[in-house]
Amino acid sequence: MDLFVLIAMAGGLAMFLYGMHLLGAGLEKLSGGRLAHTLEKLTSSTLSAVLMGALVTAAVQSSSATTVVVVGLVNARVLKLRQAIGVIMGANIGTTVTAHILRLAGVESSNLLLRFLTPSTLAPLFTIIGVVLLLAAKRTVHKEIGQILIGFGILFTGMLTMSDSVAPLADMPAFSALFTAFQNPLLGVLVGAAVTAIIQSSSASVGILQALSGTGAITWAAAFPIIMGQNIGTTITPILASIGASKNAKRSALVHLTFNLLGTLLFLAGTYTVQYTIGFPFWGDPITMSGIANFHTIFNVMITLVFLPLTGLLEHLVCRLVPETEPGTAASPEDAALAGLDDRLLVSPGLAVDYAHRATVHMGRLALENFTRSMAQFDRFDPKVEERLRETEDVIDRLESRLGAYLLKLSGHEMTKTESQRINELLQVISEFERVGDYSMNNAQCAMQMEEENAHLSSDALEELHVMGQACTEIIELAIRAFEAEDPSAAQRIEPLEEVIDAIRETLGERHVLRLREGHCSVSTGILFVETLGALERVADHCSNVGVHVITHQGGNTALDRHGYLKEVHRGASQAYTGLYQQYGQKYYSRIEGDAK
Repeated sequence: MDLFVLIAMAGGLAMFLYGMHLLGAGLEKLSGGRLAHTLEKLTSSTLSAVLMGALVTAAVQSSSATTVVVVGLVNARVLKLRQAIGVIMGANIGTTVTAHILRLAGVESSNLLLRFLTPSTLAPLFTIIGVVLLLAAKRTVHKEIGQILIGFGILFTGMLTMSDSVAPLADMPAFSALFTAFQNPLLGVLVGAAVTAIIQSSSASVGILQALSGTGAITWAAAFPIIMGQNIGTTITPILASIGASKNAKRSALVHLTFNLLGTLLFLAGTYTVQYTIGFPFWGDPITMSGIANFHTIFNVMITLVFLPLTGLLEHLVCRLVPETEPGTAASPEDAALAGLDDRLLVSPGLAVDYAHRATVHMGRLALENFTRSMAQFDRFDPKVEERLRETEDVIDRLESRLGAYLLKLSGHEMTKTESQRINELLQVISEFERVGDYSMNNAQCAMQMEEENAHLSSDALEELHVMGQACTEIIELAIRAFEAEDPSAAQRIEPLEEVIDAIRETLGERHVLRLREGHCSVSTGILFVETLGALERVADHCSNVGVHVITHQGGNTALDRHGYLKEVHRGASQAYTGLYQQYGQKYYSRIEGDAK
């Protein structure tokens, strides 16, 4: 074979694979993870799971990406194994769409409309439009559409390059003899599986086969086993993704292998039984691009229809092959928060960001729980509660570390501007929630020190602490609610309350100095009381920071810092801001005014 033919083939394959990558990445960006989220919400029945698996895979042009996400969702305990089986079946059908797109390369007609549908016309047309959108468009969504069109253009160009480069092979006896050997079912399946496993894409390997079919040397007899082997080879990606995952995640990957392997064996048995008894009249004829695309779809649809009623049996089989080795245990708070932080979901950055957001919300709720427990310690100190406080604080610290590492890893992937902004927001907010947890522990330590010194707050001081603690509880709840729902209106309620808490802290500090002077409180207790007031004020400050992050990221003004935002707010305080300040003042500050003695 001529060296230059090999170079042309390799170059065409490289463009083809890169075009598929660019296309899939563009579609994923455009969906913003929404396609993957549909797998969570619309897979209540096996049939709906099959349909969603097919639709999502057809949209992202990759069954490997779909099945890897499925393994990640099962590992995160979001999808059940039965749901995953349906999605995997659907993914096998959805991946055949690529072959039907590529069959356009075989369209030949003098009709003007049909000529526009040929890759030789579509490739440059899509590339031109895509480049114009990518370079000239200002909106992100238009740039993403441009990337998708460029992906299509490169995909078609690669396909045409491969087809043109292999054309001389039609006259080579050795090439014809090679595909004659592939008519052996076992050899054909092995070759199809091996090539697909190497490039980790059944769509790409089917595309290569379609390009080679242009030589006329590939018959239906040779193509049948190769296509079926390609379905087995594509299972290598989820198998690799399941390494180190949970039992059910491993079972999901094994379902993909088992389903494709059993389907191939069943179809081989049926096909060759018919061929050796009745015989197919087209068996020795050359197969076309359209024939490959049609058979690829028929094969996957038929084995799905056969196994659809047997999903329970498949589930039972893989559960036997991957048995439980340990009894189930209840998930810890850390496990619950980190359930969705799976590296397998990094193939879908939008989905990964959403799960990091959920974990951050969970972290905020743990900080709120610890704050509530720490304030209760001033009323009645409990060593067991102190132990729980420390355990939860350790979890919060580990969550900050794990979340930060996950987000930094995620930031290294290709993503949209919005997703990058959300990552920045998350990195900032996890730090704020971690500090709320720290100051809660500071309060608990003050309460413990009072208990050890047998020192007690006066009834007036305790009541004042209750008022400020309740205000801080509300501001933490507001921060969590605003961040969870990405709700600027809720975030705008935080700053007026934070100002009221500052006023309470200043008033209570001055009042406590008077109590010290009058001898109503010991110096050591007074120091601990003032330290607690300072910690409560800092808690409110960090909640204010969360509110600013929500407002600025929603408004797109991510360069605005907390001080810049507060300066803007206080400079032109709106009627709404003033009304909220008065409302919170009446709710909290008026109570310490009434308690003044």
